[in-house]
Amino acid sequence: MDHRVRPLPPLAVWALIGLLGLALMGCSSSAPPKDQIPDEPPEALYNQGTAALQAGNISDATKFFEEVEKQHPYSIVAAQAQIMDAYAYYRGNRYTDAIAAIDHFLDLHPGSKDAAYAYYLKALCYYEQIEDVRRDQKMTEQALDALNEVVNRFPGTPYARDAALKIDLSRDHLAGKEMEIGRWYEKQQQYLASINRFRTVVEKYQSTTHVPEALERLTECYLALGVTDEAQTAAAVLGYNYPGSTWYQASYELLKAKNLKPEKKSDSWLNSVF
Repeated sequence: MDHRVRPLPPLAVWALIGLLGLALMGCSSSAPPKDQIPDEPPEALYNQGTAALQAGNISDATKFFEEVEKQHPYSIVAAQAQIMDAYAYYRGNRYTDAIAAIDHFLDLHPGSKDAAYAYYLKALCYYEQIEDVRRDQKMTEQALDALNEVVNRFPGTPYARDAALKIDLSRDHLAGKEMEIGRWYEKQQQYLASINRFRTVVEKYQSTTHVPEALERLTECYLALGVTDEAQTAAAVLGYNYPGSTWYQASYELLKAKNLKPEKKSDSWLNSVF
């Protein structure tokens, strides 16, 4: 997965950045904030925050953005500073801080025009922390939940379209984790445990790239247990849905070696799935 794409804040935010920059040119700087930032107009603080962010000074940027709310909590600029604070944390890979800033923004401004972006940014914070399939996949599940929320809340938006693509990748990742565990059980000859994992892939993650292999692995495991009806059905379903797959060829050869052939049996659980 490509975790390095950094989406820009909504256009309205950057438009405000540009206007503030012109209005305050020569009146403020992006010098690192001191422990006590003196009282300044909200626009001045905001402008210094954006300047620091554009210069890559994430820590300074968040201090200026947060100072806007501290000094001017009821100003128009305060809401924009909150979303930019979250974006700055995200840019710095400080995902926990970014999520906290997003939740703060959404608690105060649930109906904001930038709410869609906020939910999307929160989903990205989880998505970009997805671990290799050899690691725990809790973050993948959190990413999937957050991405689904974007799609359900804001259908038809660019955020929803991108979230839908990432949902497919996240589901494929979860299926990959099930496959890895299933293969391990199969190597240990714990066939019932491996069947449960491969069955999960077939039933829960049908649209992923792992289904052909899962069906072939089911053929192997059922044959190892002597459950030939299920092995024949798994191979038949694999051949019907993925006829050109190398996994089908492998399952066909396994059955052929035992004088069997792919054939759907009426009482197989696979019939209710496909």
